Amino acid sequence: MPTRFLQDRFREVPHDDAIRWHGESFSYAWLLDAIDQWDARLDEHAVHPGTVTTLIADFSPHCVAALFALIQRGAIIVPISESSQNKHHTYEQLAQCEVAIEIAGDKTFSIRNLTNAPAAEHQLYAELRSVAHPGLVLFSSGSTGEPKAAVHDFTRLLDKFRRPGRAQRTLAFLLFDHIGGLNTILHTLGSGGCVVVPANRSTESVLAAIQDHAVQLLPTSPTFLKLLLMRSAWQDYDLSSLQMITYGTEPMSANILAALNKKLPHVSFKQTYGLSEVGILRSKSKDSSSLWMQLGGDGVQTRVVDNILQIKSHSTMLGYLNAASPFSEDGWFVTGDAVELDGEYFKVLGRVGEIINVGGEKVYPAEVEAVIEMMPQVHTAAVYGESNAIMGMIVCARVRLNPEIQISAKELTRLVRQHCRHHLSPKQIPIRVTIDPQLSHDERFKKQRTPRE
Repeated sequence: MPTRFLQDRFREVPHDDAIRWHGESFSYAWLLDAIDQWDARLDEHAVHPGTVTTLIADFSPHCVAALFALIQRGAIIVPISESSQNKHHTYEQLAQCEVAIEIAGDKTFSIRNLTNAPAAEHQLYAELRSVAHPGLVLFSSGSTGEPKAAVHDFTRLLDKFRRPGRAQRTLAFLLFDHIGGLNTILHTLGSGGCVVVPANRSTESVLAAIQDHAVQLLPTSPTFLKLLLMRSAWQDYDLSSLQMITYGTEPMSANILAALNKKLPHVSFKQTYGLSEVGILRSKSKDSSSLWMQLGGDGVQTRVVDNILQIKSHSTMLGYLNAASPFSEDGWFVTGDAVELDGEYFKVLGRVGEIINVGGEKVYPAEVEAVIEMMPQVHTAAVYGESNAIMGMIVCARVRLNPEIQISAKELTRLVRQHCRHHLSPKQIPIRVTIDPQLSHDERFKKQRTPRE
């Protein structure tokens, strides 16, 4: 049973809190009983080893119990968060799901057979079934085109949790269908800690959960941390329990990181690195204020080819259900992340697909955004490229103004270009700047760097 080592740990601390949800505590003893109850439900609905099963939920006690029951049964699990409701059907079709489990809140659930689903006969599924291992299907969070469905051997992903870490109260911020969200659950519970689920992912709810439940670790994204800085509300909460904030999923601005260190001097900041295709790698920031980090850990190799990070790891996916292989001829996963290398430290510059090639010069959107967001008029900026007959591409920016600012697009363009001349090369300076009051983030708190339709 792939989760036996985890459940053995649960039995060592039966009366400790495993999950705090809606102000209520759920112990490890409760979790073990709930896993058994879900195992019986799966029997009743003929969910067998190798059955492709979608689990539609957000973090809740029964969601976690159902997840563990599916893993120990050897099912192939397709987690879908409640916030991805408009994508449920697409995901189910792409993953060839046979059974759907939906958990609403923590009291209502349904299990149904998907009779119109395509046959789940993909070669990657056959590979998992041949070794009787549980599987995991995660979808990329790309904003354009069809999402890629990455298939994992869940047994391999679990191996990194065989060595427990320090028991901590950790806030479940990253989504249930995000590799970072699953890592939060497995690492925290595998170490005998407590998962704290906020009422929602607003800044106020997150801050309240940290205060009310003495949260020690907050895994989140740079976009959320920027929102946190811009709210004065954080000063109204007791955050003295918070020891570390980890951030990943997108590049961090040096200015934002410096401001965070100033506002929260008692907190350590650690950059993490992970992808749906490789899991979350062990990382170590050069220091709390640095954007440079070491990557690796047991069974992980890294190399940089043409400035692109490549990884070879025991936890790397088996492949995609619906896309060509991203592996090199010698078996390395090509991440698509452009990086700088300084000895044993990496700095992530951005996704190759987002690079703007202006007359032969590579422009990284995150660098330009960080400069624009230094301006007092600007709340948020998203930088992207547009085709140009002369330069190949030009740099464009969508800008959300701070609430009190009233300014025309023409004047904003002038101010942005003037400001950027002091910080950027000529080819990095935006040619076109538009005001977008709706500019925000996706459900995973990542920027969407595309023109507004």
